Amino acid sequence: MLDKNKIKELIAERIKEINSNIYLIELQISNGNNINVEIDKVDGYVSIKECMSISRNVEHNLDRDMEDFALNVSSAGLDKPFRHLNQYKKNEGKKVKIKTFDQKEYEGILSKINSSDITLEVSKKVREKKKNVM
Repeated sequence: MLDKNKIKELIAERIKEINSNIYLIELQISNGNNINVEIDKVDGYVSIKECMSISRNVEHNLDRDMEDFALNVSSAGLDKPFRHLNQYKKNEGKKVKIKTFDQKEYEGILSKINSSDITLEVSKKVREKKKNVM
């Protein structure tokens, strides 16, 4: 079985070498030895070159003869929810959609972030009745 801690160490090692504010969001290893690594960047976006660099460091330091695996390193997608505090901070001042634990959805400006909560500025849409003028 693949050692998750070793893979995390290899990822952290390369992130430190790259030194570009990249951080690990998620590391998953399936029963079939599919390794999925998701990373993001504090400011800006993760490049393909950065994903490749991390992928190569992991791949070259694991022994395929001992255990075969598939490896996928990708950046955080726009279609995925925020899972790290840095993702909230990165999007401060931007328009976002929020889904609460009770499945209510809100859209607004992410205006304040700290380690325990966020503030979303939501504006209400007001419908005006159209008057028929003749």
